This record gives sequence, structure tokens and C-alpha cells, in this order.
Amino acid sequence: MIEANDKAYWEARWANNQTGWDIGYASTPIKTYVDGLEDKSINVLIPGCGNAYEGQYMHDQGFTNVHLIDIAQGAIDRIAEAAPTFPKDKLILGDFFQHQGQYDLIIEQTFFCALEKEQRDAYAAKMFELLKPGGRLVGLLFDDPLFEEHPPYGGNKHAYLPIFEKHFEIEVFERAYNSIKPRADRELFISLQKPIVQ
Repeated sequence: MIEANDKAYWEARWANNQTGWDIGYASTPIKTYVDGLEDKSINVLIPGCGNAYEGQYMHDQGFTNVHLIDIAQGAIDRIAEAAPTFPKDKLILGDFFQHQGQYDLIIEQTFFCALEKEQRDAYAAKMFELLKPGGRLVGLLFDDPLFEEHPPYGGNKHAYLPIFEKHFEIEVFERAYNSIKPRADRELFISLQKPIVQ
């Protein structure tokens, strides 16, 4: 079983350039969402950030509190090299499940699919913990079976909804209309809010 906190596994993937999840730029649905945000001071986290194109895009657009976390040193090193103006104190080498903080927005982009299905409930609970009341988990989930024996692991709306409904108010959980061509009709766009009143 490959777990999201299997540091050696993910370091090897980076070292061997086995990064098929990497599209080379900020994903269109997430970029479109970010372009609609007015408050650029919000506290943002992107877990399992990889090359963090969405984080780099937000930084370039003037967002001042974007935090990137990845368990692989190779990922953090690549971001530091590709985006030298990105604040080094907001590049976090660490295990998402051990991370502490409070965020207004968490961006999901190919992190959930790196998790074994047995870890998905823990993912949702940790997202809930890290978000401020009223905060949102926004991003993309694969609407595709994908692989059973190794990441990326897929699924569908029917399988995912029960994981999130116990924690979040579901604002949007629908097929993405503006996915990049290779992922067209294979992604769900989600916007999930932590209830303001607990």
C-alpha cells in the first residue's frame, strides 16, 4: 500500500521524473476560481503541492498568504527554483496529516487521488480541522476509476459525497465544465464550506 505520507515513495517519483499528474501550468478550473477571488490577503493552503503551478499563479496575482506543503524535498526544491520570489517561509516540507494551521481556503489539485481509499476519511477530517469556520475546500477530484494498485486512485461523485457530507456544506460538486482537454469529462469541481456555526 502506498500512502500519502510515504516519503521515500514520493521522493523516488520526483527523482525519476515520474510525475504524470503534472500538467505544466495552473489547471483551468482552479485558475478560473482564483480569478474570481477579490480578497488577496486570505490564508491559503495547497497540500501535496508538487510543482504548485496554482500556488505560483496566485502569488503572481498578488495573493500574499499562500502556503505550499509537500512531503517530498524534490517538490519543494523545484518550486524554490522555478519561483524564486515565492516566500521561502511559506514553502513547507512536511506531512499534511501532521500539519497545523488555520486557513480560509484550501486548494485540492491531485492530492486526494494520491491517497489510498482508506485514508480518504482522514483527509476530509484533516481538511475540516485546518479550515476556519466559513472556510472552503475548493478544487478538482477525478471522476474516473483510474488505478487500484497505485496512485492516482480514482472514483466518482457517488463514492466521494459521503466522505465530505459528514463535515462540510456542499456548495458545488459537479462535473467540471472547463477541464483541460486530456481531463475533459473526467473531473469534478468541488466547493465545500466548513459551517460557520459549529
